[in-house]
Amino acid sequence: MSAAARSGTQVKTYLELVKFEHTVFALPFAYAGMLLASMAQNGTGWPGWHTLIWVTVAMAAARTAAMAANRVIDRAIDARNPRTAGREVPSGKVSPAQAWGLVAVSVAVLLFAAWQLNPLCVALLPLALLFLIGYPYTKRFTWLCHAWLGVTDGAAAAGGWIAVTGHFSPVAWALWATVVFWMIGLDTIYATMDYAFDRANGVKSIPARFGIPAALNIAAVSHVLTFGLLLLVGVLAGASVWYYLAALVMGAILLFEHRIVDPQDLGRVNVAFFDANMWLAITMLLGVVMDVTWRTLT
Repeated sequence: MSAAARSGTQVKTYLELVKFEHTVFALPFAYAGMLLASMAQNGTGWPGWHTLIWVTVAMAAARTAAMAANRVIDRAIDARNPRTAGREVPSGKVSPAQAWGLVAVSVAVLLFAAWQLNPLCVALLPLALLFLIGYPYTKRFTWLCHAWLGVTDGAAAAGGWIAVTGHFSPVAWALWATVVFWMIGLDTIYATMDYAFDRANGVKSIPARFGIPAALNIAAVSHVLTFGLLLLVGVLAGASVWYYLAALVMGAILLFEHRIVDPQDLGRVNVAFFDANMWLAITMLLGVVMDVTWRTLT
């Protein structure tokens, strides 16, 4: 194999390690926060190339650091779980040292990106890193690990707002809360796949603690709250009808997600986890783009 081919294979392995395609979950909400903040502060939905580029870099770096840390910290648990034993670190495709190296590089990139935005982004970085790196440890102690993940990912939406304005606001908090409950619901659904393994190995999760039927009910309540918070974001931001149309579509996607997952048949959990939530995040971004474009032009 040529050096170029080996390099390409290694890059592909690293992308699989951090599940780079899952960036589509949080990045649209970060962009949504950024666009709504620009609309509120400048009267136009366009935040400028500088902010757009560095928000994108910060998001990619933060998620890469979090996922690489998750994989290396959880390598022993993943190795025992038939569903995850083939992941890059437990299977030996990526060594723990290489994974930690990726974490270190990603954190450095994140720090530089935050420095390009504003002082509050830099000041909040230590807290952000605590949540980014801390998630894998929470599942060892509490079934509220899903909420920790929600708070971590929700920070992306609030971060998009802060990157533009340099301060918090009710819209930023509402966006954050929206993602928190969205992630609690989707991560709880995802955790049903490991129900038996988690119970046998002492891994904490809502399904392991309460059982699959109750966990799916908790996820449904969490997603009802998500929809309510989506509407609250629109009210606080003074959104147009375009935003609310997108919110209705997101509500329909959440409903679809719960209709296709049955406690007796979890075969479509991956569809509910990835496909449905990917379209929900994209719909959120499209709705905000249409909203701020409409309000900028009118």
